[in-house]
Amino acid sequence: MQLLVSTDNHISGRASLTRRVEAAVKTALGRFGDRITRIDVHFSDQNNAAKSGVDDKRCVIEARLAGVQPVTASDGSEALFQALNGALRKLQSILDHMLGKRDRR
Repeated sequence: MQLLVSTDNHISGRASLTRRVEAAVKTALGRFGDRITRIDVHFSDQNNAAKSGVDDKRCVIEARLAGVQPVTASDGSEALFQALNGALRKLQSILDHMLGKRDRR
């Protein structure tokens, strides 16, 4: 599974961020690893770095699976990794539902 992490110009996209994202993605989506070819994670700061607020940080995750249209989940939160975890939970649910249906056919 290939992982790509991108950020807008208000969030620092350092190597430590990528390592933490990689660990969270592997923990949350590892069981789907043989079916997922690529994961794109994009972080953005909705209000810019000078302001903060509820759902200020946004995380959008796109999972590309072999032979299936890409699946996307997103979440917003006050903190970057809360948004990541929320989006990962949503993506897990989508993949469970989608792949469960496919496996039953």
